[in-house]
Amino acid sequence: MRWHYQIVDKKNSGVGVLDKAVRILTVLESGPHSLSELVKATRIARPTAHRLAVALEFHRLVARDLNGRFILGPRNGEFAAAAGEDRLLVAAAPALAALRDATGESAQLYRRQGDQRICVAAAERMSGLRDSVPVGAALTMGAGSAAQVLLAWEDADKLHRALTNARFNAAALSAVRRRGWAQSVGEREPGVASVSAPVRGPNNRVIAAISISGPIERLGRQPGRLHAASVVATAVKLSEFLAKKS
Repeated sequence: MRWHYQIVDKKNSGVGVLDKAVRILTVLESGPHSLSELVKATRIARPTAHRLAVALEFHRLVARDLNGRFILGPRNGEFAAAAGEDRLLVAAAPALAALRDATGESAQLYRRQGDQRICVAAAERMSGLRDSVPVGAALTMGAGSAAQVLLAWEDADKLHRALTNARFNAAALSAVRRRGWAQSVGEREPGVASVSAPVRGPNNRVIAAISISGPIERLGRQPGRLHAASVVATAVKLSEFLAKKS
């Protein structure tokens, strides 16, 4: 009797089509990709990459942004929520409330989804004039301190494309990377100022932006001077929480 042994690459499960689908999803974690970009990043043949991406889109694991590029679909978040594994959102609720109380301003947590940023958690100022951003609101990636943070550590080629219609430029994002936080004054909405800082996942990749926002008359023309330290400290705490629990 002849015995046959199969050597399985530790990076692969041995189920080829599943491994390729997961490879596509992993690449999309870094942001939107065209089909050509997917092929280059995954090294999967173009017809196979297209077939798998469309199949994943059918199951809502993949979606398209406004430019037709592939992005992670809503099903991924639904899985995380259903399994109770979205630890960032669990930790964000008390963190945002504490940040709101420390600064006296509304606090938000944003995640990028294609060409938009989604408010996934918020703690509103209790009274007085405030900037109210409801959970689920989709805002532009072309303006605002949170958008700056979510783009500042992006790859150069993708960054160039994202800056096409933005109200900030590459020099502004370079400053964000250098100091570790962003500010905006009337950039997203007249009369509103904000300060944001990056929340990082276990692999040190920026996965969200935490922000405070309020009227310019209260935050001034340099809101970072007032609140950058508090916003950055909250972002660091969330990042450390994710690293410890990974």
